[in-house]
Amino acid sequence: MNVLLLGSGGREHTIAWKLSQSPKLTKLFIAPGNAGTDALGTNIEINPNDFEAVKKAAIENKIDMLVVGPEEPLVRGVSDFFANDSELSSIPVIGPSKAGAQLEGSKDFSKEFMERHNIPTAKYKTVTAENLEEGLSFLDTMKAPYVLKADGLAAGKGVLIISDLDQAKADLKTMLDGQFGDASKKVVIEEFLDGIECSVFVLTDGLSYVVLPEAKDYKRIGEGDTGLNTGGMGAISPVPFADEVFMKKVHDRIIEPTVNGLAKDNLPYKGFIFIGLIKVDNEPLVIEYNVRMGDPETEVVMPRVKSDLLDLFEATAAGTLNEKSIEVDEQTVTTVMMVAGGYPEAYEKGKEITNLDQVADGMAFHAGTKLVDGKVLSNGGRVIAMSAYGANMQEALAKSYKNANAVSFEDHYFRTDIGFDLK
Repeated sequence: MNVLLLGSGGREHTIAWKLSQSPKLTKLFIAPGNAGTDALGTNIEINPNDFEAVKKAAIENKIDMLVVGPEEPLVRGVSDFFANDSELSSIPVIGPSKAGAQLEGSKDFSKEFMERHNIPTAKYKTVTAENLEEGLSFLDTMKAPYVLKADGLAAGKGVLIISDLDQAKADLKTMLDGQFGDASKKVVIEEFLDGIECSVFVLTDGLSYVVLPEAKDYKRIGEGDTGLNTGGMGAISPVPFADEVFMKKVHDRIIEPTVNGLAKDNLPYKGFIFIGLIKVDNEPLVIEYNVRMGDPETEVVMPRVKSDLLDLFEATAAGTLNEKSIEVDEQTVTTVMMVAGGYPEAYEKGKEITNLDQVADGMAFHAGTKLVDGKVLSNGGRVIAMSAYGANMQEALAKSYKNANAVSFEDHYFRTDIGFDLK
C-alpha cells in the first residue's frame, strides 16, 4: 500500500514511524514532513491545506490511502474534497468529514453535541456581538476563575482563564472584537473545572471503535505547570489515576455516547477522536474534543500500540473495525519536548541540532526540524520529542532526560519535572 501522510510535526513523525513497521506498507509519503520523517519515507514539499497540490501528489504517487495528521485540513474539508473528486474518491481518508470535524472546528458545535447526547461537560454559554449583554450577565452568575474560549481554531491560543470578573468582561469584548480573528467572532464562556486532566484516544469507523492508550500531557512552559500555554512540553502513558473503574465511566458515559452520537447526527466519521478529559471528584467530564491525535501525546500513545496501525486504518476505511482488537504494551512511555529558547513567544529557527546519533534506548521524534545540506536544523518552537519505554514512569523518564541532555542545539530548553503530579 502507498500511503500519503499529511503534516510536519512530532505527531506525524510518530505515526510515520508506526506505519513504517507495517508489512502492508509499500511506500510512505509525508507532506511536508520533517528531517525525522525523511528517514522513513519520501517528504513532499506541499502545504497540507492546498488540496489541489495534495491531489496532484496523490495521483502522481499512486496513493492508496490518505492519513491526515493535523486538524486544519480536516476542518477545511479534505475528506469531502477526496470523496467528491472522481479521480480521488476511491482513495480512503483517515480523518472525519468536514461536518464531523466541527467537533474541533467549533467549540459551540461540540458543546451542543455534548448537551444533545448527555455527555458530561462544564456549564457554558455561547456569546456573539449580538447577545453580548447576555454573556456579561452569565459571567455575573459564575464563580472565578472565568474561562473564555474562541469558538474556532486559534492555533491552541484561543483559551483565556481569568481570575477577575471585570477583566473577564473586558476580555470577552476584546475577543469578540477580533482578538483571535474570525475564530473569536463567537466565544464560549465556560464553567471552570478544578481537577486533573488526561486524554483518551479512539479510532472509529463511524459505528465501531477501538480505544487507544490514554495519556497525560503538560501544556505550560514552566516547571510546576506555570507560565504560558504551549503545544505541549511532555507526556506520559499510562496515566496512574485512569484505572479500570475510572475508564469504565469514561467508556459508558463518554466514548459510547460520542460514537453513537456521531451516527445519530449523521456525521460521517472515519478517524481519530481525541477526548480531553478532566477528573473532578473521581468523575470524568469532557473539556474538549479534537478530531486527530494529540501532540505530544502521540509520541507516548503510538509506541504503546503493538497492533499493526495500517491494518487498523484499513479496517477503519472498510467499516470493519468491529472485527479488530488492539494490543497494548504494558510498559510506560514518556516523552520530553525540547523547545527553542523564547518559545512559546519569539524564538529563532535554523539552529543546528547535534548528537542525534547519541540517542540510545529511546526515540527522538522530530517536531520542528528540517534537513539542509545534510544537517538537521530547528524549524519550529517545539523541536524534538524524546520518548522512551520503562517498567515505570521513573525509569522511562530517566531515559527521556538522558537523551534530552545528550542532544543539543543553541538556546534549547526542556522542562525537568514532567510527571511531577503523578505517583
